[in-house]
Amino acid sequence: MPALFVGHGSPMNAIEDNAFRRGWQAAARSLPRPDAILCISAHWETSGVRVTSSERPETIHDFFGFPDALFAVRYPAPGSPELAAEVLKLIPEEDERAAPDPERGLDHGAWSVLSAMYPEADVPVAQLSLNAGRPAAWHGALGRRLAPLRNRGILVLGSGNVVHNLAAIDFRRKDGYDWAIRFDAEIARRILGDDLDGLFRYPELGPDANVAVPTPEHYLPMLYAAAVRDPGEPVDFFNQAVVMGSISMRSFLMGS
Repeated sequence: MPALFVGHGSPMNAIEDNAFRRGWQAAARSLPRPDAILCISAHWETSGVRVTSSERPETIHDFFGFPDALFAVRYPAPGSPELAAEVLKLIPEEDERAAPDPERGLDHGAWSVLSAMYPEADVPVAQLSLNAGRPAAWHGALGRRLAPLRNRGILVLGSGNVVHNLAAIDFRRKDGYDWAIRFDAEIARRILGDDLDGLFRYPELGPDANVAVPTPEHYLPMLYAAAVRDPGEPVDFFNQAVVMGSISMRSFLMGS
């Protein structure tokens, strides 16, 4: 099974007919049908690691100030306690706080994308949290441990944004600031070069990195998709755009 990273951007992409949503739909059409999906979203940070284990995860509307139509969206995909248990077995034993979470639902980093990709909501979904206390290299190493899931027909889906700076957004702007475009292009170069270590060391890009990734939670899901790649596997970029100055929508498919 290929792996996927999506730049999810605004929650409105869940209900608007735009190029980004159509890009997610096209990606789904190009994939074999997954047996289940493991989503790593920017919008679930925890102390330690958690995996959703509910059989019927709720749709979480973790935002405010948007139209009622967005709050009305429900994505009733089944959960997968079996996948949650399998993922927990792959997490390093030294992380003693790894645990299932039977109460957590699907946040908009997951359902906004999946509602476009699999609108019938008939593919089981589990979410893996981001351990907020760990550095980028640790997340990449955990991502690598998830690679065997691909052999079981599991779609590993990272959902975030390579560049994500809400404080710098200009809603009137259709393109990106120079620093955002430079950073996005450099990360793409490192992905194509299978340079995982370079992706972990993104702060070395200096001032561009400081403003492109002021906090890491939207960047980290990308590392999971990159880490499950086998050497030499193809990478297909899509939705290659920086919008509103400071949000990269770049997405990619690994091993298609």
